[in-house]
Amino acid sequence: MKKHTSMNTYKQSALISYALVILAYIAVNLLQAGGSLSSSMQGQLVPICCYIVMAVSLNLVVGISGELSLGHAGFMSVGAFTSVIAAAVLQEMIPVIWLRLAISILVGGLFAGIAGVLIGIPTLRLRGDYLAIVTLAFGEIIKNILNIIYVGVDSAGIHIATASEKINLLEGGKMVIKGPMGATGITKLSSFTAGFILILITLFVVLNLINSRQGRAIMAIRDNRIAAESVGLSITRYKMMAFVTSAILAGMAGALFALNYSTVAPSKFNFNTSILILVFVVLGGMASVVWYESTRK
Repeated sequence: MKKHTSMNTYKQSALISYALVILAYIAVNLLQAGGSLSSSMQGQLVPICCYIVMAVSLNLVVGISGELSLGHAGFMSVGAFTSVIAAAVLQEMIPVIWLRLAISILVGGLFAGIAGVLIGIPTLRLRGDYLAIVTLAFGEIIKNILNIIYVGVDSAGIHIATASEKINLLEGGKMVIKGPMGATGITKLSSFTAGFILILITLFVVLNLINSRQGRAIMAIRDNRIAAESVGLSITRYKMMAFVTSAILAGMAGALFALNYSTVAPSKFNFNTSILILVFVVLGGMASVVWYESTRK
């Protein structure tokens, strides 16, 4: 009976979370239709959606898993630049904008998830300040790598080099990423509706993960690591699950963010961006998702 009641409470609270997002989307569209939103505010709608996704995904690591990560912008940048490359490659093959955007976002999330695995394997054995320092270093390393990467696309495929003069593009090819200048000449694909859908997907993934057996294991490790380990829970496995899921969502947010501008530079995804997202999580309340608080009572 208790389990059944808890499940009903979860469903009700999750529906409240979805309903709040849907109501906000409807309200913004009504304001847009009525001309009540300035052009500046309309231009901020997609970035706002991206930062919401970033905050919810980071909350999975900082709030639910109980680990301090300071390199979340690094995963965002991986998703951003890989999605820009994917969008450029698919431009001629897939003329439908929403489909090209969806595929580019998935590509960004995939590569960010791979980066999450590669970073998580050596770092998630650390705790506290040590983990924070390593993730901080990861974010800065990714930014510096992007500063020396040049990527071009032509009929022969993708060309990657560490200097622009080393890329010999065929006729009709174009440079997509120009080192410290970042990605230029991006075709804008993002929209507020796409951001709204991504927020709903993020909430669905995070809420269902936390309410699952794996999510309860993650919270058990956060609350008492020694006790969780004593009953056979794999600390590294469950921490990796939260970390990689968070990285994938951050990469998808980065893809949506990058495809909203004509130019995106690596300097945008620096330490300050990671701290900004962490501030969102802290001020909003760590692990403070609507349904989560109600099910803990």
